[in-house]
Amino acid sequence: MKLSYKQRLTVNFCIILAGFTAGIAAFEQYREKTYKTEALEEKLDAYANITHRYLRQYGSHTAAFDSLLALLPPMIRVTWIDAHGQVMYDNLLSQTADMENHAGRPEIREAAKEGKGSDIRTSTSNNREYLYYAKLFDGYYIRMALPYDIHVQHFLQPDNGFLYYILTLFGVGLLFINYVAGRFGKSIRQLRDFSRAAGNGTLNLAADMHFPNDELGDIGTKIVHDYLQLEMHEKKIALEKEKLLQHVQNSAEGICFFTPDRKVAFYNGLFLQYLNILGEEITTDPAHILEEEFFAAVDKLPDSKDSRHTTETQITRQGKCFLMRINRFDDNSFETVLNDITPSEKTRQLKQELTGHIAHELRTPVTSIRGYLETILEQKLEPEKERHFLQKAYRQTLMLSELIRDMHLLTKLEDTSGTFVLKPVAMAGVIKAVAGDMAALLEAQDITVETNIPPNAWVCGNENLLYAVVRNLMENVVHHAGKQVKIHIAQYAADKGFLHFSFADTGAGIDDPRHLPRLFERFYRVTEGRTRDTGGTGLGLAIVKNIILFHKGTITVKNRAGGGLQFLFSLPEAK
Repeated sequence: MKLSYKQRLTVNFCIILAGFTAGIAAFEQYREKTYKTEALEEKLDAYANITHRYLRQYGSHTAAFDSLLALLPPMIRVTWIDAHGQVMYDNLLSQTADMENHAGRPEIREAAKEGKGSDIRTSTSNNREYLYYAKLFDGYYIRMALPYDIHVQHFLQPDNGFLYYILTLFGVGLLFINYVAGRFGKSIRQLRDFSRAAGNGTLNLAADMHFPNDELGDIGTKIVHDYLQLEMHEKKIALEKEKLLQHVQNSAEGICFFTPDRKVAFYNGLFLQYLNILGEEITTDPAHILEEEFFAAVDKLPDSKDSRHTTETQITRQGKCFLMRINRFDDNSFETVLNDITPSEKTRQLKQELTGHIAHELRTPVTSIRGYLETILEQKLEPEKERHFLQKAYRQTLMLSELIRDMHLLTKLEDTSGTFVLKPVAMAGVIKAVAGDMAALLEAQDITVETNIPPNAWVCGNENLLYAVVRNLMENVVHHAGKQVKIHIAQYAADKGFLHFSFADTGAGIDDPRHLPRLFERFYRVTEGRTRDTGGTGLGLAIVKNIILFHKGTITVKNRAGGGLQFLFSLPEAK
């Protein structure tokens, strides 16, 4: 059965009053028992002091203890314990050598720390319950024990007179509470009826706003007005909150909101994912970011003199770059936003490096062309000398043309790769075409090409791009491998829809293997000036890698055991 407001108010106040009364009674009984226990301990302390003085005056032999017992009450148990816990004398036990070490007894441990200690427990020597009291003197303990029998328990029993007085006051208080609760009943019932009607949507303001003409009636009228305002604002807030939550959850940023006391209010899953990349340990608690060093470095909450409410910093962890932004609000709450800017940062760095490389590569041929032309224009040269300079300038323009061609191809692979048409291509035919076109260059360097490509080695790719792969690899041999070199091209495996090829030469190779992973970088040189001295644009192997990646394949390079380089690459098999 549901209780009325009057009954609940009465019961609640009764419980409070009962708890208060019980607390006072319990405290009073505990205090009285404590006083009595302290009185017993004071007596035992006096007995311990007497024993100490007696031992100092008459010695510690058994006869001295026996004469001392005549001065103490007959029920007192006296024990002398050295500093290490060994029992030296006990008036109830004649053989103390076999007794357990007493250093671990509660009263001894407490006496070792505080100078004195007490405990109520059963003795392991005679299975009798005692009130123990131990006191530390000069390098030993005197322990007095009083049997915890019915006489001692009765002495420690608190007086119940105060308890009866408290119970009487409790009964009077119950009657007063019942009277006061009845006075609130009528007005509270009306407020209850209003809240029920408002809760189930049956509120009739014209019929339900008749409250009594008293303070509670004024409160009821104000509640109705505030209820209508609150209902309207709650609908607006719920709509805005739903929009905010959807935005945060679907945001490409990791977002976490913190309360003014630095507790997590709300966060999205991306924030936790980014935090586990940035942090030293894996965590499921977004508040862990507050303990990170990179957060503490910028975590300065604003004061009255600081108008800055936003701080930003870049953090690099695990090969990724993040932008952390802390937005602080007027109530000292704040939000932390993590953005993965790795792609844009890499793009920026690549563009910066590429711009520098292009400028560096263009500077030399342009400077050379300018120098040759200035020499021709400013000096009167013999026809043969003038032709010599024009030929040099012409070769530099060819280098510029090759550089522009290669850059165009790389840009097309990255930005408009969809324009390349893929179809079945015979790799043996591509290699034969490249070897024929480069026959003069290969013959000049005394380079021979050996192939071991099956007739059915057909790949799905763009023939022009595959031609560029083979030609760039052969040009790399012509420019860098030396003379009297052999090139071996073979298909060595086929699995999972891919054909695997090997392109190896017997040339000079690369002495330092640390250069191998960087051979596919644009404009990378093993030694400064190598590309210009031997020809080429410095983009050939970069083009090779991008073409292989465009075909969903892979490529690696290594030094051959017998000298030279070996390129291993895979291409998708034509179905």
